Amino acid sequence: MGNRLEDLEVQALQLSAQERAELAARLLASLSPTPDFDAEWAAVVDRRIEEIESGRATMLPVEEVIARVRNSIR
Repeated sequence: MGNRLEDLEVQALQLSAQERAELAARLLASLSPTPDFDAEWAAVVDRRIEEIESGRATMLPVEEVIARVRNSIR
């Protein structure tokens, strides 16, 4: 089964970021008994990916985000 999974992974990694996000959402949905929640979460993921790809979202290094959070709780 390992080879089959590896083959699927290679194929999945050739998809665009948005397609991979949709695939991930569908796979997660197949594990969850709450399809409404999964559909809503997939919509959020799709929207955030689009914001990142379009340049509307500002990306920050994780170290900076952690420092900001620590400073805000002091």
